[in-house]
Amino acid sequence: MKNVTHSFVFLGHWPSAGSFGLNTDILATNLINLTVVIGILIFFGKGVLKDLLDNRKQRILSTIRNSEELRRGTVEQLEKARIRLQKVELEADEYRMNGYSEIEREKANLINATSISLEQLEKSKNETLYFEKQRAMNQVRQRVFQQAVQGALGTLNSCLNTELHFRTIRANIGILGSMEWKR
Repeated sequence: MKNVTHSFVFLGHWPSAGSFGLNTDILATNLINLTVVIGILIFFGKGVLKDLLDNRKQRILSTIRNSEELRRGTVEQLEKARIRLQKVELEADEYRMNGYSEIEREKANLINATSISLEQLEKSKNETLYFEKQRAMNQVRQRVFQQAVQGALGTLNSCLNTELHFRTIRANIGILGSMEWKR
């Protein structure tokens, strides 16, 4: 430590007469060199350091501005999305209500169409039954008529003899002859 204090003492006692010498005290020269280097760095480096810090500050501020703009844009998009969602929900409710109304309308139409079809089927069934009944009655009438004709022919054949047969033929010819004269 004495050497350090001696080197500071020697700094103050340098002769000012025209001699130039080499200082061999390492601590004294290092201190002077460090002071000179730090002074030069501060003098010349403060502009570079200031420029670096200003550039960094400007990048940080521009990043903050960009982030704010992105945030504003995102908020606007979110609001638009909310408005769109509300519109879509309203449309969905409207479609749902219209769908339910349409379903009820279709249901009523289907019920009406089914009841009309059932009425037509019932009418067709009744007509078919009526025609079948008429056909059955006609068949019964034909059989009864055939049986009656056969019975009458059987009775006539058993009761008719040749002379009665000729008389009937002459009477019919007479009726036919009178019909021809009238025309």
